Amino acid sequence: MLAVLVGAYGLRQARRVRETGVRVQALVKRHSGEVREESAPLHPLLQFVTDNDRVMEVVCPVPPTRRRPFKDGDNVLVSYDPADPRNVVVHGRERLGPERAFIAGGALVVLLSVTLLVVAIAGR
Repeated sequence: MLAVLVGAYGLRQARRVRETGVRVQALVKRHSGEVREESAPLHPLLQFVTDNDRVMEVVCPVPPTRRRPFKDGDNVLVSYDPADPRNVVVHGRERLGPERAFIAGGALVVLLSVTLLVVAIAGR
């Protein structure tokens, strides 16, 4: 049940920030001293300015892929939560698969538990 709740919370937060957050262009920056390994690409940094002129630099919530790499100096559209500007969503690259997997896995475990409970009760 906990997995279902974690997945649902993640989906809700991503949707809330995407829909009600402040949209800005963010600059993609590499980590200083980054050693590029093909097997484990690092999440780049995103730098943007908030509405109150604060410069924020946060780790990108999604990793680069071969089809859609984050190149140093690129601009991407992000939404950030005004209450916590470190909470960002990169438009067009939302990775909602892990949250959905948590929900599906948790629901499967709950369904299996209920089935086993019904079988155990019926066997008495």
